[in-house]
Amino acid sequence: MSTAAVLDAARGRLVGAPQEAIGELLAPRRILGMARAPRIVRHGRAWHLGVLLLTDDAVLGTGEILRAREAAPRGFTAESQRRRAELAGAARRGGFAEGETVHIGWEVLDVDAVDRGAASGPLALRDGVPSVRWSSTGGLVPLESYLADRVDLLLHPPGGAT
Repeated sequence: MSTAAVLDAARGRLVGAPQEAIGELLAPRRILGMARAPRIVRHGRAWHLGVLLLTDDAVLGTGEILRAREAAPRGFTAESQRRRAELAGAARRGGFAEGETVHIGWEVLDVDAVDRGAASGPLALRDGVPSVRWSSTGGLVPLESYLADRVDLLLHPPGGAT
C-alpha cells in the first residue's frame, strides 16, 4: 500500500474528530523604523497524530505546540520559558482564542518522495513498507499501525486526557 493510501485511510477514520490549529510565525515589517510585535497567523487545521499533523490534503511533521494566551509581564527563571510565553502571546495577537492549541514550526512532508524510497521528515520506506520514526531516537514502525493507534487515541482518549 502506498503512503498516500495509508494516509487517506486514516483521514477516512478521522471524519468528525477534533482538529487543532496550525499557524505560522510572522515577523512584521518595521514601520518608520519601529519594530512591531510578531504574531502567529492561522494557516489551517490538522489532526495531531503524534509526530504527524494530518490535514485534508497534506501531511506535516510536527514542530512546536503551544497554547495561545494574552501576553502579560511575568518573571521567568529560564530563557526558554520567556520564549514560549512570547510565542503564546504572538498566537493570541494573531487571532487565536485564549487557550487554543497552536502548532508552529511544522514542515510539509513529501509523500511521493517517500514512495520513491527517500525519507521526508519522520516518514520513510522500510523494506517497501511506509514507516514512521515516532521519536528522534526511536526506530521506524509501520505507518499503518502507528496511525491506527494514534487515530484510536484521538477518537477514544483515555480517561482524564480530555
